[in-house]
Amino acid sequence: MRASRTIIALSVLAMVAGCSTLNKLNPFAKEDKFGPAKLEELKPGVPARIVWKHSIGKAGVNVFTPALADNSVFVADADGNIERLDAATGKLQWRSKAKSDLAAGVGVSPDGKLVAVGGLKGQLMVFDGSGKLLWQVQASSEILSAPAVGNDVVIVRTGDNKVTAYEAADGKKRWFIQRVTPPLTLRNSPGLVIANGNVYAAQPAGRILALALGNGVPRFEVPLSEPRGATELERVSDISGAPVVYENDLCAVSYQGKVGCLDLGTGVARWSKPASSDVGVGVDQRFVFVSDEKGAVQAFAREGGASAWKNEKLAYRRLSAPISYGRFVAVGDLEGYVHFLSREDGTVLGRVAIGGGAIKAAPVLAGSNVIFQTQNGTVAAIAVE
Repeated sequence: MRASRTIIALSVLAMVAGCSTLNKLNPFAKEDKFGPAKLEELKPGVPARIVWKHSIGKAGVNVFTPALADNSVFVADADGNIERLDAATGKLQWRSKAKSDLAAGVGVSPDGKLVAVGGLKGQLMVFDGSGKLLWQVQASSEILSAPAVGNDVVIVRTGDNKVTAYEAADGKKRWFIQRVTPPLTLRNSPGLVIANGNVYAAQPAGRILALALGNGVPRFEVPLSEPRGATELERVSDISGAPVVYENDLCAVSYQGKVGCLDLGTGVARWSKPASSDVGVGVDQRFVFVSDEKGAVQAFAREGGASAWKNEKLAYRRLSAPISYGRFVAVGDLEGYVHFLSREDGTVLGRVAIGGGAIKAAPVLAGSNVIFQTQNGTVAAIAVE
């Protein structure tokens, strides 16, 4: 099977006995029938420009998401390099080398004083704001997504669907909780987000789990979508990427499921609509944005979930999670292009090529710039005049 974020993790190997190829179990295999949509010429196009570019190592089969804190951008690669860059200029502030290859990162505390990454064999490594290793512990399984880091706690979700919290000062285990994993799940970097005194964890089978930071007591566990279908493959409906907190809303999307927003405190559903994505959502004051697995970009009203627009001009270009950026929505694609769509009606208004291979990581905003990281290690800050 082609290595990508859409690879299915098989937790019961006996299920595939007798299959001639794992591609038969890949829900995205239908994409092989279609090439990526050709890019239309834009006249004149909005003046997007690259403010700075930086090169770090390749991501390999995993996805490394840049993180922003204390006016700095933190990036990592599969070879164990961790770097801190000035967010405005891209200037390297420090580089550190982990003791092993990496599979996940980067997680950063709000003040930029704690930096966490996941090792290839399940090691959790935490560094201080100057790049010095503070501690390392062995997690129960592989870490596929960036750790969530608070000022006094570091939290990871491992491949065995265990969420574990560690004391930021010394790595002592604070609490853990484990949920049953379905026979098939997406290997799609399921994320965590800290807010409102809780950590919110993306879960298989379309569920979101909220846990108290102090002791791990469940606040709520609710379905955004319910698995449907006659086969295990059809029933894959994992929450994709990290849930997004905006004001009192907790918004997320699942594969073969729904997009929607929940009440941040109670988990009560505000709205949900059919959707399917393996990369997560973007949220702003007015809209929730989704890049689906067929390359369509959609906008839903954050209040009520009414469909605002849908653009299918980027079909099968394997888009990143979208991000709201001023009057635009920005998404990356499989060829290293960043596309800027109108926030109001979805029209493609501009693009810029940053090179460096596919863009799978979720972008981040840094002041007036939006920052993308490619699978080949190019980190670029882009601005639109």
